[in-house]
Amino acid sequence: MTRLLLVEDAEDVRETLAFLLTREGYEVDKAVDGAAALKAFAKHTPDIVLLDLMIPKVSGIEVLQTIRLTSDVPIVILTAMVGESEVVVGLEAGADDYVTKPFSTPELLARLRSLLRRHHSTKPPESVLTVNGIVMDVERHRVSVDGVKVDMPLREFELLELLMRHAGRVLTRGQIITRVWGSDYFGDTKTLDVHVRRLRAKIEPAPDQPCRLITVRGLGYRLEEG
Repeated sequence: MTRLLLVEDAEDVRETLAFLLTREGYEVDKAVDGAAALKAFAKHTPDIVLLDLMIPKVSGIEVLQTIRLTSDVPIVILTAMVGESEVVVGLEAGADDYVTKPFSTPELLARLRSLLRRHHSTKPPESVLTVNGIVMDVERHRVSVDGVKVDMPLREFELLELLMRHAGRVLTRGQIITRVWGSDYFGDTKTLDVHVRRLRAKIEPAPDQPCRLITVRGLGYRLEEG
């Protein structure tokens, strides 16, 4: 049975979520504030964490940062603030995904399952990636889209590889720049926009109406899994 830590101070939301998750087969530990969340995490060592950002005593961000000091457990943040800076801070602090309130139960369950599958995989990093009609051979530096070979310079290749390895997950602009350009990069972030535009021209059927590489307003980008 998968153990889940649910951190939510609103009783109605907490109890509804706990009921739904228990019905889906999760063993749910509940915490009403940040201090209780850290105690519960240390005691129960959950397989996944569902964390509201706006909680008393110890903030959700502090809880997230504290957990990340010792664990890579999947963490999904709950927020009512679509596009707000708190979501960006949460993702950059180490959250794996976010869900906005009011949330879709099927979507939440699907995201939890997807994160758990990725986390429990013990396979080494794949050298051939396949996502949504895109095939990348990392070792041979080859990319094909819908069966057609596509030439790609190194930086675009690295950007696409990062997105493919995290398909379905929102990556913030800061995360992408740090991973592709390096943590010491101080250039204009428009560089990322240019590379995204060039990448879309090669992987999208209609670059001006992207269906693969999606902009998540106020946050960053997500490569759709298909």
